[in-house]
Amino acid sequence: MAKVGENSFEDEIMESDIELEGEVVEPDNDPLQKMGDPSVEVSEEMRDKAQLYKKKGVDALSEGKLDEAVENLTEAILLNPTSAILYATRAGVFVKMKKPNAAILDAEAALQINPDSAKGYKSRGMAKAMLGKWEDAAHDLHLAAKLDFDEEISSELKKVEPNVHKIEEHKKKYERLRKERDMKKADLERQRRHAEEVSAASAVLKPGDVITIHSSNQLEEIFTAASKLSKLVILYFTATWCGPCRFMGPVYKSLSEQHRNVVFLKLDIDQQGNIAHRWNVSSVPTFSCVINGKEIDKVVGADKTGLERKIAKHGSLKP
Repeated sequence: MAKVGENSFEDEIMESDIELEGEVVEPDNDPLQKMGDPSVEVSEEMRDKAQLYKKKGVDALSEGKLDEAVENLTEAILLNPTSAILYATRAGVFVKMKKPNAAILDAEAALQINPDSAKGYKSRGMAKAMLGKWEDAAHDLHLAAKLDFDEEISSELKKVEPNVHKIEEHKKKYERLRKERDMKKADLERQRRHAEEVSAASAVLKPGDVITIHSSNQLEEIFTAASKLSKLVILYFTATWCGPCRFMGPVYKSLSEQHRNVVFLKLDIDQQGNIAHRWNVSSVPTFSCVINGKEIDKVVGADKTGLERKIAKHGSLKP
């Protein structure tokens, strides 16, 4: 069920729509326009002829004869393929013809020749806007405005920037939702791991029983489990030959049944002398009160009332 919900959440984010303004055209898939050979060595005569063709192209453009303008500008480019302005001018014509891909190809050729071509950025920005690539369009149009501002760039930016703003807000929303989803997933994973740890720790601690300690490793395992569950541990040091211990044995068992939130351990000092030594046990019975693996209090001797008081005092403490 959680997995289904997670996928639905992701789909909701990805499929949400943005209401954008402005006309978007289908990409033009015409054969690529003729491009000049940049390796050609351009003579003065070729430059002069190119200028004549350029003038014819600009005149045709001013009369609205766009195909004728392209033809003349193409001739000019073939004669002088080192001119950024020729490519940028033809790119502007392709924009008017609503052929954005052709315009972008020319604009990029112009920018390769002159990285500071304002007309190149302008034409490419307008073409990108036609294709609905609003962020790219805004980037190019802002660069064009810095290089050579004109009213057409300003007008185009007024169309493009509201869409860019909507896209940015949409991305922020998606990013916020994604972070919220990831935080929720991480929290669920933490809860799952904690539940597993609690379950494993509970199995080790055996509430209501007295656990006999047979090794240092076993003792450390129980201390670790008790710490995870914030439980008080009573470590009872005893011996088979100890008369007071025989008296306290049934009492200790009864206390373990009454206080299921406390961990009751029993250790024979003759069998586990190394552990008794580490805990500085000098006589039995001794009852050490332990939280987080550290002794916080103790009862020495067969003091039933004293032990009950220590359990009542420390049993509800948090580490």
